[in-house]
Amino acid sequence: MSSPRLLVLFGSQTGTAEDVAERLGREARRRRLGCRVLALDSYPVVNLIKEPLVIFVCATTGQGDPPDNMKNFWRFIFRKNLPPTALCQVDFAVLGLGDSSYTKFNFVAKKLHRRLLQLGGCALLPPCLGDDQHELGPDAAIDPWLHDLWGKMLELYPVPPGLSVIPPGVLLPSKFTLQFLQGLPRTEEQPEPMADPQGAPSELQPFLAPMVSNQRVTGALHFQDVRLIEFDITGSGISFAAGDVVLIQPENSASHVQRFCQVLGLDPDQYFTLQPREPDTSRPARLPVPCSVRHLVSQYLDIASVPRRSFFELLAGLSPAALEREKLLELSSARGQEELSDYCTRPRRTILEVLCDFPHTAGAVSPDYLLDLIPPIRPRAFSIASSLLALPGRLQILVAVVQYRTRLKEPRRGLCSSWLASLDPGQGPVRVPLWVRPGSLAFPETPGTPVVMVGPGTGVAPFRAAIQERVAQGQTGNVLFFGCRHRDQDFYWEAEWRELERRGCLTLVTAFSREQEQKVYVQHQLKVLGPLVWRLLDSHGAHFYLAGNAKAMPADVTEALTSIFREQGGLSGPDATSYLTRLQRTQRFQMETWA
Repeated sequence: MSSPRLLVLFGSQTGTAEDVAERLGREARRRRLGCRVLALDSYPVVNLIKEPLVIFVCATTGQGDPPDNMKNFWRFIFRKNLPPTALCQVDFAVLGLGDSSYTKFNFVAKKLHRRLLQLGGCALLPPCLGDDQHELGPDAAIDPWLHDLWGKMLELYPVPPGLSVIPPGVLLPSKFTLQFLQGLPRTEEQPEPMADPQGAPSELQPFLAPMVSNQRVTGALHFQDVRLIEFDITGSGISFAAGDVVLIQPENSASHVQRFCQVLGLDPDQYFTLQPREPDTSRPARLPVPCSVRHLVSQYLDIASVPRRSFFELLAGLSPAALEREKLLELSSARGQEELSDYCTRPRRTILEVLCDFPHTAGAVSPDYLLDLIPPIRPRAFSIASSLLALPGRLQILVAVVQYRTRLKEPRRGLCSSWLASLDPGQGPVRVPLWVRPGSLAFPETPGTPVVMVGPGTGVAPFRAAIQERVAQGQTGNVLFFGCRHRDQDFYWEAEWRELERRGCLTLVTAFSREQEQKVYVQHQLKVLGPLVWRLLDSHGAHFYLAGNAKAMPADVTEALTSIFREQGGLSGPDATSYLTRLQRTQRFQMETWA
């Protein structure tokens, strides 16, 4: 009897879950199991009842939310009308990726595991709960779990007679072959993202939006460069409301592209076509046909990202240099994870920098393996900071340019924010590929409903859109708690807020943390205005919103709220917690946070 085909389905926001899913696919092929690896929303979920063997790899994002590329699957699998025997033919396992510093650690994996059992599925193992907070990262949980999983799988589906498990040192075939073209005229590659697409722009068909302005809005003495960037979206078909986000597809710098091509011995001006080795492997839709090496490296391969363990494993297999290969194998091994963390993860060393550190290996990398070795550049999401009701045909974002130092000589820079900051529409036309999707914040449609918004730093961006929208609709009852370091350095939109205050459209409460000996944050100002906050929530049905850095601020603000419920509402500790839970359940308390 032939072994069943394994299906690996992933929900990934940052690429980690996808990387783990691809690792599962490689390890399955080594065990002679046919395997498909797909994003959950790319898979026709109605076919799940016919699958004998499925592994789900799911990240948890935000406050216990599923990643964007599994939201349709999530809605389907929790339909109340699905019969309890729907998945009785399915053996499954769930591998979760999360961060134990969040309250809802691995919430998606835990909930999915329970739901699959409810639908009659048979769990091969308890769910794996990978934790970013572990000193060795998620692999500390994943490695032993996979050891148990493959043991179970080989019991159920032994390697066919006459074959054996392919050992780790043996290189698996690449997913694609690159067939280089000779003598192709240097014409513009097709297809490119259309400047005027039919229908709403999307990841596969972004709108090339003209950049209108790119203005630094922090003072010269401020530690961070923050930009207010405006795009012209006239004729794009893009529509959005307060709380929505824009996704931007960045590209690598020209100097990094040149260095990468030098290290790997590639001609950036050579064209190629991609040929999949397997019939069920599809070509990346974002790459034109034919494609130049320059386009592949500048707009698709994420050479500025920090490589994962799988990168070192594959690079070792491609290395002809004994000393370099030995080091790469060590960094990809389970016992080498502390050294890998010290070499790569902690100092945020990039793929390009690693390749430069292993020059004999880099120079021998076959172009066929580029797409196996290096992940694609992922779009970056930004809260939209403007309303079409106030600024028709325009879209604004507030971008903190990411730059910091580690022990490495070169400063670390965020790919997208640095790329955006480098663009100057004053020097000539600039177009940026973008599209819009719904965000996690939804504002009340009922007229007269007050809103209390807490947005320190760049977290104020979605609330600027909400306030513009509500003011244009004649809505009052807008209360904004804004925090920053210094009023003369990073007080975004001060003049706009003051004018709205003067007109009676906004109640503004500020917290300037560095302007007095004792630091003052938004949670302190919330407590000061506790009576107002309680009255708006309890007597006027207000909605409460929070946006900003996920590290400590959400927990501090939540603690301040429960304190207000106790002190102003006279609630006991448990009742205050229940009150907050009720606000969350009814969508009257919403959060949008980021790491």
